Parts: sequence; structure tokens; C-alpha cells
Amino acid sequence: MPIDWPMATDRLMKNDRNDRNGRERTVEITATELPLHCPTADQMLWNAHPRVFLAIEETGEVLCPYCGTRYVLKGGAAKTGH
Repeated sequence: MPIDWPMATDRLMKNDRNDRNGRERTVEITATELPLHCPTADQMLWNAHPRVFLAIEETGEVLCPYCGTRYVLKGGAAKTGH
């Protein structure tokens, strides 16, 4: 029986969003780690996807479109203005 690759990929991506206990993976980052990209340098190579830069500064949080990892900026959104 042939493998339905889009379906298999979707299942892997959904499973990859969670930690070993089934909770959504959330990564807290600091302003010194900007610009933010996923996967991060400490992620295992076998678990990697194409690097994508994520705009987190305005809202203080963002989801990776590839793996669904939720990134949260410590201290919240960057304050702008005078």
C-alpha cells in the first residue's frame, strides 16, 4: 500500500508540536536572541525544517508555520514610540 505523504507529513508535524507529555511546545526567548528563526540553533538536525524568520517583536508571541512551536518573547511585545 503506498504512503499518502501529505497525510503522513501532517501527522508528523502535529505530533512535533508537542513535548513528550503531549503538551504544546512553547519556547521563551529574550530580546538578545532576536531576530528569531525556527528551527533554533539548539534544535536537533533530524527534527529540522527549512529556516524561517519569525516576526515576534510586535505581538510578543508567534507560531512557527512549519512545526507549530509557540515562541514567547520574555517581557512581552517590544515597546515602540516616544
